[in-house]
Amino acid sequence: MSGSGVGDLALQDLSTVADAIAAGKTTSVQATEACLARIEAWQPRTNAFIRVKKEQALAQARAMDKEIASGKRRSLLHGVPMAHKDMYYRTGEVSTGGSAIRRNWTAPKTATVLERLDAAGVVELGFLNMAEFAAGPTGHNVHFDHCRNPWDRTRVTGGSSSGSGASVAARMVYGALGSDTGGSIRLPAAACGVVGIKATYGRVSRAGALARSWSLDHVGPLTRTVRDNARVLAAIAGHDPEDSTTSEKPVPDYEAALAGGVKGLRIGFALPHGIVPVEASVGAAVQAAADALGRLGATIVPAKIPDFTALYRAAEVIVKSEAAAMHRPWMEAGEPYANQVRTRMEAGFFIPATHYIDALRLRAHFVKEFLATAMDGVDAVLIPSIPFPLPTIEETDTETKGGPAVLKMVASFTGLMRPFNTLGIPSLAVPCGFDGNGVPIGLQLIGRPFDEAMVYRIGHAYQGVTDHHLKVPA
Repeated sequence: MSGSGVGDLALQDLSTVADAIAAGKTTSVQATEACLARIEAWQPRTNAFIRVKKEQALAQARAMDKEIASGKRRSLLHGVPMAHKDMYYRTGEVSTGGSAIRRNWTAPKTATVLERLDAAGVVELGFLNMAEFAAGPTGHNVHFDHCRNPWDRTRVTGGSSSGSGASVAARMVYGALGSDTGGSIRLPAAACGVVGIKATYGRVSRAGALARSWSLDHVGPLTRTVRDNARVLAAIAGHDPEDSTTSEKPVPDYEAALAGGVKGLRIGFALPHGIVPVEASVGAAVQAAADALGRLGATIVPAKIPDFTALYRAAEVIVKSEAAAMHRPWMEAGEPYANQVRTRMEAGFFIPATHYIDALRLRAHFVKEFLATAMDGVDAVLIPSIPFPLPTIEETDTETKGGPAVLKMVASFTGLMRPFNTLGIPSLAVPCGFDGNGVPIGLQLIGRPFDEAMVYRIGHAYQGVTDHHLKVPA
């Protein structure tokens, strides 16, 4: 590990660079060139990108600099380079979804979140690697090759937003969009040592984003700091007529809420071994985070986590049923899926419609139960993200390795994350240490519906007294 450094513009965080561009201390072109230099060095090591849009990005950066020179700043993100999981559509451009089936497919429209980032003046560096059709928690991809963790290229990045996590961690981009159906933003955030949020269901539009499971999908950013994350979410959140599931609740000023600190807050803390066994080094890192928040003035109390067995089964029914419905034409045509992806999709064909409807119906009950137990009398809940140290790519390659032990390990990745997709409540992943192999450990902060500001506030306070997020892969 090395320090963050001040000599390389690419090593600065998103908010710092955005503010420097606005103040005329640097330019969007310089920031873009710095990222492109990092991409040249780190892409061969990580395979984080599927496509880099070098010339388009530089032209966009020059246009953003001209606007700044004329006194126009579109937003707090003006001129900042980002890249995104290759499942967000842009009119007339290829969008693969990480699959050979869509290797040459061009999008008929642009995703709402990309339109909002365009309006904010964000420079688009390209599109990022991902698990095929967002179906995989580790980052494996047989079509575009596996994405590799910048901290240790033999280890998994987490998925399915693998390229998003790796590119932000390696300082190739200042931020990236991912998607989260069962942990797919928070998994790579935790595995790569960055920040990722699954906001409340309906907080961010999914229009123009490739679906994995309509009822469970969430869109959100991965960034280096909580402040950066709050800034990006504010730009993309809000009601969208193109997505009927989006909420009309006003979007608060997330960044302004960061200053509140944690003094006087009550935080429920748990190492929920009853759900998934939490390995000792992971538990110690998350316990140390709870202790740090306690020293800042928060009251840490035991969290009463309910039994998630029924909730987890409901999530499996929903995701498999909806994925099978969407993929049926391609599967019936014999399109080239990876074996493990095809197996996951096919399982949905054998689920009765009544089971699917019951799973959807039970969601309101699960939310009510969680708010009445785990969230009773607390402002947020603190638990681990991934419950064990990161395994290697080889150890978790279900295409070449079978057996119940491997399948159980892969399934365990999402054990502490998937429930919050079914609940639809906000969950923020924040780095909280490194394991014995030198790769990151992450925590999760769980909040009430539409209270992203609270989990951001706690995460920001924690980052103010720790330096895990400042470490850079060597």
